[in-house]
Amino acid sequence: MAVNHIDQNSFQKEVLDFKGLVLVDFYADWCGPCKMTGPIIEELAGELKDMKFVKINVDENQQLTSNYQIFSIPTFMIFKDGQVVNQFVGAMGKEGFLAEINQAKQKSS
Repeated sequence: MAVNHIDQNSFQKEVLDFKGLVLVDFYADWCGPCKMTGPIIEELAGELKDMKFVKINVDENQQLTSNYQIFSIPTFMIFKDGQVVNQFVGAMGKEGFLAEINQAKQKSS
């Protein structure tokens, strides 16, 4: 599954109303660490078929980033059935993302 770029208008449908796990990547085009993590998120989206991956540009969706108090980027939030089950900030390797995803899966089961 590919990573969908969404905005605050589609957030309700794509994340909050989705039944299952969604990893939301709050990023900006100018952000160096965001550029480093982008390919990792793309790779995980191709491998983990049991969850959805979406990206939200913080510069273009300021109301949404304010609602979720996103102060640093990249910020990643994992939602399960519309509820936040994990949140973490900063660049990390694939193993770090897998650990955070597995932790979210355990919390939500």
